[in-house]
Amino acid sequence: MAPTILVIFGGAGDLSWRKLFPALFSLYCSGWLPENFAIVAADKKSMSLEEYREHIRNGIETFAPRYDSSLWSCFSEKIESYLVADLSEEAFYESLKHTLQQIATKWDSPPNWIFYLAISPTLIKTVVTHIGIAQLSEAPRESRIVVEKPYGHDLESANELDQCLGKVFKESQIFRIDHYLGKETVQNILALRFSNAWWEPIWDSRYIDHVQITVAEEVGVEQRGEYYEHAGALRDMVQNHMLQLLCLIAMEPPVSFDSDEIRNKKVDVLHAVRKISVDEVHQVAVRGQYGRGWIRGKEVVAYREEPGVKPDSSTETFAAIKLFVDNWRWQNVPFYLRTGKRLAKRVTQIVVTLKPIPHQAFPPRALDQWLPNRMILNIQPEESISLVFHAKIPGPVIRLSPVNLQFKYQEAFKKGSPEAYETLLRDVIIGDGTLFMRSDQAQAAWSIVDPILEFWQSTPPIDFPNYPAGSWGPEAAQVLIAKDGKSWYEGGF
Repeated sequence: MAPTILVIFGGAGDLSWRKLFPALFSLYCSGWLPENFAIVAADKKSMSLEEYREHIRNGIETFAPRYDSSLWSCFSEKIESYLVADLSEEAFYESLKHTLQQIATKWDSPPNWIFYLAISPTLIKTVVTHIGIAQLSEAPRESRIVVEKPYGHDLESANELDQCLGKVFKESQIFRIDHYLGKETVQNILALRFSNAWWEPIWDSRYIDHVQITVAEEVGVEQRGEYYEHAGALRDMVQNHMLQLLCLIAMEPPVSFDSDEIRNKKVDVLHAVRKISVDEVHQVAVRGQYGRGWIRGKEVVAYREEPGVKPDSSTETFAAIKLFVDNWRWQNVPFYLRTGKRLAKRVTQIVVTLKPIPHQAFPPRALDQWLPNRMILNIQPEESISLVFHAKIPGPVIRLSPVNLQFKYQEAFKKGSPEAYETLLRDVIIGDGTLFMRSDQAQAAWSIVDPILEFWQSTPPIDFPNYPAGSWGPEAAQVLIAKDGKSWYEGGF
């Protein structure tokens, strides 16, 4: 791998402490970092380099899969500089450029410069503009920039952000990161579909009845109330994570695993999603906000009582929508997406439900419990893939029961899956954009949810809070799917 200098804006922030540095340390321990690799961190918090290294060590010790003091000693030397930064001042960027050039002179070949924006979305335009002014995008070899979600606040702001980035970086240099796409089970969707002859022949509207995608969390907004007030469940989860999962399930077979080929297929799916008019929103979208309730035997407060949240907030903490992909493969197959805070359990899963068999030959007395055939892809907390089918119960008479055929990553491969940020950071370092969103993907995703956002903003909810913490969300979410003769999958058979 080419020599690389990673610049982390927001290097003293929570994302860097909990995710980025533990992931970088794991990559270092596994030998996945370039031999010539340096980290430059920048943040407004005042501390010395040694104080910063100790702060990072505490985070790695807490959150990395393993900690080795001897490896830490070597890794800590990769953290070459900590810069106290006012990101609105041009002088800082000149100082940063000087620091990068000094590090580069120590190596035999020119390095790539990677700028990771682990900062508030309100600062992105400021930082990108100053990077351009200081000509930092003109690295000795190549420069890249990593942008965290949320990528804009709506379609208009996403377009504005694209224009700002496009003035400084080429599209091939921009890595819009979505950590869900780094999870092993998410990546395994492609392997499952396109390397096995069993699935693809039935992966269409002839055999599949519907698809459910659920991202449920037990936690509330924690200390992110101020951020969440401006985001909500639709922006925070549906527009990015969940639509990307939909793309992996619905995309056409790629010609190759070239990064642009994969992303082209994803964009095709987003363009095929049936547009929702503002007048139709109430028929296909449900929102909710959690009230007081119980989680794991502990009483928890309502969203409106969380720190940083308005006492009369109309921000949704739950969203469920029904989408259709209008193409040859998926015509009239509904995709149900739901996500929420303070739900009954923490789970991220995709459930693909097959249509019933055309003729039921077994007598009613043979059926203990008749359920549809399903494929269940569990993404978290435990990564696994399950198939639900029917089998005969041992005995002299014919009686059928649903059974579960399950593949678990931990059991099959005898080792844990890498953290999502490990995968994604390595891809940034080697310049592989397969798991990152292009601008056309982000814009197409915003165009899907914008009408819903517009309707919800113009029509304040009158029933918030409308579901207790510890439940599966508002009753309207059950109605959304029940009116189609279906029900949400909530575990077990």
